Amino acid sequence: MAGKTARIDQFLLIHSARADNWREITRLADAWAGGHGERAPLEAALADLAVVEEFHAYPGGRLLATLAERIATNDAGGTAKLARRISNGLLTHAYRDRAGEWDVHDEMAAGEVADVLPPATGETGLRRPYFEVLFVNSQPAARWPAFAAEIRRLRRPEDAFIYEPVLAGSFEDALCAVALNPDIISVVLAEGFPYRSRHDAPVLRSVLDPLGETEGPDLSALRLSRTLKRVRPELDVYLLSDRQVETIAGDPAADSVRRIFYAVEEPLELHLAILEGVQDRFETPFFDNLKKYARRPIGTFHALPIARGKSVFKSDWIRDLGEFYGLNLFLAESSATTGGLDSLLEPTGNIKRAQEMAARAFGADHVFFVTNGTSTSNKMAVQALLAPGDIAVVDRNCHKSHHYGMVLTGAQPYYVEAFPMTEYSMYGAVPLATIKRALLALKAEGRLDRLKLLDLTNCTFDGHMYNVRRVMEECLAIKPDLIFLWDEAWSGFARFSPFLRPRTAMGAAADLEDWLRDPSSVDAYEKQRAELGDNPSDETLLATHLIPDPSRVRLRVYQTNSTHKSMSAIRQGSMLLVKDVDFHTVEAQFHEAVFTHASTSPNQQLIASLDVARRQMELEGYGLVMNAIEIALKIRRAVNSHPLISKYFRVLGADEMIPAAYRQSGFQDYLAAGSTWGTVLKAMREDEFYLDPTRMTLVCGTAGFDGTQFKGLLANDYDIQLNKTSRNSVLLQSNINNTRSDVAHLIRVLVEICRGIEKRLADGGEGERAAFAGRVKSLMTDVPDLPNFSHFHEIYRGDAGKATPEGDMRAAFFNAYDASICEYVPLNGAECDKRLREGPEMVSANFVIPYPPGFPIMVPGQVLTQETIDFMRKLDVKEIHGYEKARGLKLVKPEAVLAKAKRRARAER
Repeated sequence: MAGKTARIDQFLLIHSARADNWREITRLADAWAGGHGERAPLEAALADLAVVEEFHAYPGGRLLATLAERIATNDAGGTAKLARRISNGLLTHAYRDRAGEWDVHDEMAAGEVADVLPPATGETGLRRPYFEVLFVNSQPAARWPAFAAEIRRLRRPEDAFIYEPVLAGSFEDALCAVALNPDIISVVLAEGFPYRSRHDAPVLRSVLDPLGETEGPDLSALRLSRTLKRVRPELDVYLLSDRQVETIAGDPAADSVRRIFYAVEEPLELHLAILEGVQDRFETPFFDNLKKYARRPIGTFHALPIARGKSVFKSDWIRDLGEFYGLNLFLAESSATTGGLDSLLEPTGNIKRAQEMAARAFGADHVFFVTNGTSTSNKMAVQALLAPGDIAVVDRNCHKSHHYGMVLTGAQPYYVEAFPMTEYSMYGAVPLATIKRALLALKAEGRLDRLKLLDLTNCTFDGHMYNVRRVMEECLAIKPDLIFLWDEAWSGFARFSPFLRPRTAMGAAADLEDWLRDPSSVDAYEKQRAELGDNPSDETLLATHLIPDPSRVRLRVYQTNSTHKSMSAIRQGSMLLVKDVDFHTVEAQFHEAVFTHASTSPNQQLIASLDVARRQMELEGYGLVMNAIEIALKIRRAVNSHPLISKYFRVLGADEMIPAAYRQSGFQDYLAAGSTWGTVLKAMREDEFYLDPTRMTLVCGTAGFDGTQFKGLLANDYDIQLNKTSRNSVLLQSNINNTRSDVAHLIRVLVEICRGIEKRLADGGEGERAAFAGRVKSLMTDVPDLPNFSHFHEIYRGDAGKATPEGDMRAAFFNAYDASICEYVPLNGAECDKRLREGPEMVSANFVIPYPPGFPIMVPGQVLTQETIDFMRKLDVKEIHGYEKARGLKLVKPEAVLAKAKRRARAER
C-alpha cells in the first residue's frame, strides 16, 4: 500500500485510488481466507483507508465496523465476503438504488445483479438521482450514527431525489470532504466546530496543506462557506446558527450561503430546502419544455416536414432513419418559436432562463447559446466588440475564425507570436512579455486608444493554459479599458476543477473582481506607482509585475466555450460567456451579431443538449473532470513506464511542452519524481504557462509514423479516433466520457503496434533497420523551422511610417475577389525562388492554413518570406486550406501592388 499512498498524496489520483484500494483489500482478504495470506497486511490496508472513507457515505460506519470486527475475531471467510460486497457495491454504485446494500445482514439473491447497463430503448428512468450532503457540526463522533439516522427519517416517497448524510467535525475535515468526495453537492454548516481535524493522517495533510488555509481568528461557518465555495462554487451551502440569524443574513459574507436557519428548529424545512436547491440545478428549462412539447398532439403547417416524423415513419424508403434515431427526435422538432417554444435569436422564455442558469453555472453575467460551433461564437464576439479601424492584438496561431472575424469587421490585427516548439512542429502560447511589448509599442506610437481587444487561445489545442489573471492585470495596468476575448473552446470543462478554474477567463475575472473591491488593492497600486516613478522606461515596465489602478480599471472579459468539445452537448453546441461591466454599451451590437450569424432555424436538440450539459456539470462536473484527469495520468504513466511501448512512443511532460523560463515554480511533470499535489498547485499559481493534464502529446515519430499516418492507422485498424496531429505526434485527449477500459484498449493497441515494429525490424534485416532509422530521423531531427508572421505589405499598413505591424487585412482579402489583379506562382518553381531573391515581393491574396498544424501561415496582405516558403515545401500534410497545388500560391500581382502604392502616395501628398 505504500506506493498507493504516495499516489494518493498527489491528490489527482485519489478517486480512482479509492476503488483500487478496495480491490486490494478484497485481494488481501481472499488470500487470508484461502490460507495463503496474512491478517496483518489486511489490517494495515484498512487502517490506511479508514480516514478517507469517513468522507463518504458508503460503506459507512456500520459496515466498516463490522468488517474490522470480523478481522479482529479471525473470521477470514466473513471478512472476504463483506470486503468483496463493499468493493462490488462501490464499483457498480448499487448502494445508490438498493437499500439492502447498507444492511450488514442483507444478501443479494442468486438471480439478482446490480443494474449497471444503460436503459434499454423505450425504458423510462425510474431511478431517483442520488447525492450526498455534508453536515458539519461540533457533535461528538459517537453521536454521528444517531444524527445520520434522524436525517434519513426525513425522507419521503414523493422526494424527487435521495441523499445520504456525510458527517464532519472540523473546518479541515469539511474542506477535505468536498475535495475528496464528488458526490457531495450540498453542505449544511452548524456554528461551533473546531478548525483542526481529529485525525493527523498524512493523506489529510497532503490534501489540506497545499491549499494554504490557516487557522486564524475567524472560525465562523461563513468563513468555511466561502472557502468551500472557492473550491467548488457549484455547492449549495446552508447555515444553522443559534446566534442572531437576522444579523448574519445581512452580512455581505453570507452571499456564499443559500439559506440560513435558526439552529435546528425546522429540520423538515432544511430537508426540503436541500432538495429544492438540487432541483434548482436539475431544472433544464428548454429541455423540460421540449419534452412536454413532444408529448402534445401538434398539427404542423410550417416549413419542416420532418417534424412529428410522419414523413419518415410512413415511408418505405427512409423509415430506417426513424428506427435509428427514435421517435422522440422527430416529435421534438419544430420550426415554430411559439406555442410553448422560444426563439434563440430573441429569447424571452425558457431559452432565456436556460441561458441565465448557464451564466450562474459558469460564473458569467450573461451567456449566449450558439448552435453553429465556437467558430461562430468567436466571429460574433469579434463583430460585436470591434469596428473598422480598431486594433486587436491577436495570437497569430489562433483558430481561423478569429482571423476571418477580423476580415468581416474590418479591424486591424496586430499579430503576436507564441513560443515555438520546433522539434514537434507546433507552437505554444504567447509570452506575456510579447503582449506587453505590443501594448507599449502602440502607446509609444500614440495609437493605444485604437487598441480595443486582446484575443488569445486558452487553453491551446496542445494544453497550454495562460496565467489568465496576471495577463489581464498587467495589460490593464497599461490600458485600463482593454477588452479580453479568451477562446476556451477546448477547456470549457475547466470551470469545474478547483485547480484549473483560476486559469480560465471567468475564474480569473472573478478573482480580479474580488481584488478590485478590496481596499488593499489601492495601497498596492500606490506603492508600485511610487516605486516606478512618473515615467518608467519600457524595460522597467517589461521587467515588473504591473499592478493596475483599481480606480480606472474597466473589467471586460469574454470567453467562448465549445461545450460539445468537453461536455455532454451535441456537436456544434457552443456558449459565449460575458463578464463585462460595460456590457450595456455593446449589448445592442451583440444582438446584431446574433442576428448576423445565428441560424433562423436552430436545431432544437442542440439547444436542449446545451441546457442538459449545464445541468450535468453543476451536479456532477467536479467528479467527472477529476475522472478525466485521472484517466489522462493513467495513460501517461502506462505509456511512459511500459518497457516495450516506451521504446517507440512517449507522452511529453510539461518540461518538454513548456520552456523552463515559463515554469517559474520549477515544475517538471505530473508524474515526475517528487511531484505532489503541492507542487502541482504551486505550478498552477506561479507559472506563466501550465499544462492541462487532460492533453497528452503522444510522440509517434520515434515509431516511424508521421502524425497523419498514425492517426489513420488508429482510426482504420483499431477504431480509435483522435483530432489533432503534428508532423511527429498526435494529441490524445481524455474527457468526461472516458473510462479505464478505454485506457486498457489504448495500451493493448500500442503494444500490438510496437510488437509489429519489433517483428518488422527483426525480420527485415539491416536494410529495414536503416530505413526505419532514416524515417525516424526525417521526422524527429530534420524538422522544418516554424515560420513567424513576416509583415503586411505597406499598401495594407494604413498610417505611413508607423512602427507597429497591424494591417488592413480586410482590404487585402477583398482584393482577391478581383481575379484580374491576382496571379498564381508555383510553390516549387524557379519563379518563386527568383522572386524571393530579387523581387518583386510576393503578397498573399488569401489565407493558407495547413492541417496540421492548423494555424494560418499566410494571411491576406502578408509578404511571403523564405522561411514561410521553406516551411510550405517541407509540409507533408494532405490538407492545406487556401492552397491549390496544381496552380500554386495565390498572390496579388506586382503591378496591382505598385498601382495601389502610387495611389496611396498621391493621397498622402
